[in-house]
Amino acid sequence: MAEQRVHVDVDDAIAYVRLNRPDKLNALDMPMFRQISQTIERLRAMDSLRCVVLSGEGPAFCAGIDLALLKGKDDVKTVLRERNADQANLFQAVAWGWRMLPVPVIAAVHGAAIGAGCQIMLGADVRIATPDAKISLRETYWGLVPDMAAFPLLKGLVREDVVRELVYTARVVPGSEAGTLGLVTHIADSPLEQAKELAQTIAAQSGEAVRAAKRLLNAMAQANSADLLHAESEEQAALLDSVGHVQAVAGKAIR
Repeated sequence: MAEQRVHVDVDDAIAYVRLNRPDKLNALDMPMFRQISQTIERLRAMDSLRCVVLSGEGPAFCAGIDLALLKGKDDVKTVLRERNADQANLFQAVAWGWRMLPVPVIAAVHGAAIGAGCQIMLGADVRIATPDAKISLRETYWGLVPDMAAFPLLKGLVREDVVRELVYTARVVPGSEAGTLGLVTHIADSPLEQAKELAQTIAAQSGEAVRAAKRLLNAMAQANSADLLHAESEEQAALLDSVGHVQAVAGKAIR
């Protein structure tokens, strides 16, 4: 039986998810890919969930794929061709799945976020990293391309010429520069603590409204303006009758 590669603790409607293979810098083997995907599906089914904080146990967030996995090329090719309901394969699902989760995800990044680790980080709605974190789309160094949803996740997030340079060169970017480039949202000496504070702020808002906002924000990347205008109206019409809206208005009116 595989060791527990992912730890999850839920407290006050916030899920704290920790990648847990610290002796390998949280490098991803097949059991870890499967456990991350299964974790995302469990969280997706939690109606009371308000936010997720994603971090790595030990000295790194995630140093990428365990290179031993690539020795089974036929098995890897099989996984590449299989698709889930989000049209992602298993490798893509561990990054894209965070973006498709119905609640906000905050990644707290320290140490290495290389290759697969960088793409998992990009799946989060908000990314907080230490100034000395090492971040890289490293795949071309190994004669490969980023293939864990990097391109749809980077679209609209980082300038295209910057993405091209990072992918072509496989350059390792310090966290401080990653903030300037747009790869991360905030720079902090204690990203996990800042992520927890932000998660608590998000969890204090209307859960229905935040989920609706994430649906609209996700739609921005693909829908045209007309579709987005209609989607905004539909979400708002539903929220006007929601318990969260009624309670928020009543509470603020009392003040």
